[in-house]
This record gives sequence, C-alpha cells and structure tokens, in this order.
Amino acid sequence: MKFVLIFGPQAVGKMTVGQELQKKTDLKLFHNHMTIELLEPFFGFSTEMWKLSDLFRREIFKAVSESKQEGLIFTYVWAFDQQGDWDYIDSICELFESKGATIYFVELASEIEERLERNKSSHRLEHKPTKRNVDLSEKELKATMKIHRLNSLEGEIKREHYIKLTNTTLSAEETAEIIKGRFNL
Repeated sequence: MKFVLIFGPQAVGKMTVGQELQKKTDLKLFHNHMTIELLEPFFGFSTEMWKLSDLFRREIFKAVSESKQEGLIFTYVWAFDQQGDWDYIDSICELFESKGATIYFVELASEIEERLERNKSSHRLEHKPTKRNVDLSEKELKATMKIHRLNSLEGEIKREHYIKLTNTTLSAEETAEIIKGRFNL
C-alpha cells in the first residue's frame, strides 16, 4: 500500500498533477475538493461542512488503508503555521502506516502569477464548482497566502520519501513523471 500526499498552496496544481499521477500508476486520486464539492451545496463553508468533510475523509482513508488497493493519492492545502494541520497530516499518515503503507510526500510550489492563471483555468473550474466565482477565489488565494505559510521551510519536512518541486514551468504530466520516477511508483 502506498499513500501519496500532494500538498501546496491553492492553484499550485495538486489535483491536476494527481490526475496525471493516477494515469501513470495504479493509485487512485482522492483530491481534497471531492468532499468539499459534495457538502458545500448543503452547508456552505460552515463548521458543519468541515466536520463532515473530515469525517468522510477519515472513513475513506480507513477503508482504503484496509483494502487490497495499490494505494491512494490525496491532495491538501497544508498551513505550516497551524499545529492542527500538522496533527491532521500525522493522523492520516499514522492510519496508513499502521496498515503497513509507505508514505510519500510531494510538495508543490509555484510563482503567484502562475497560480493566479491556474486559478481560472477551465480544468480547475470544471472539477471545483466552488472556485467558479473567480474573483472571490482569487481574493481568497491572495488573503490565505498573507495569513498562512503554505510551503515548508528548508529541512522542515523530515519524511524519508519527500520531494519538493517548483512546477511553475512544468506541465502536470512532466511533474507526475518526475514524482513517479523519484519514488518508483
């Protein structure tokens, strides 16, 4: 079993890279917006929505970790300045590791100008209806990067299987190929 965590700021390309990695491996993609898009129409971006999203994700992680599947790719916006995010990532990794899974960390970084362009791409908007108000989404993207640190500092990630890629000029396919090769997926 393999658990690949792709993390980085909004619109860095996590989902799109995950989709390409899924095509190149036997791993299934579970991108973070899958639960958000399911629940937001019922609850908005409320405490209840996030509570249910966490619950659904946890149950999916548990079921996959106990299955005979090759593994899972999960995407996440990790606020490195929030202990709760560190704890959340640790709990997911512990769940998979307790079942013998190998954990792979993939951090993506990209220039803000490129992220702003990706934020309004038709591919992103097709898969993430809550991002279709591009003006609001862009404001949130800019505000979040002022409030939280969404990429790690040098040496902060201490996992054995870890790669940080600046994918500003890389296609999702090229990025996925680098990840696949680096971790022999």
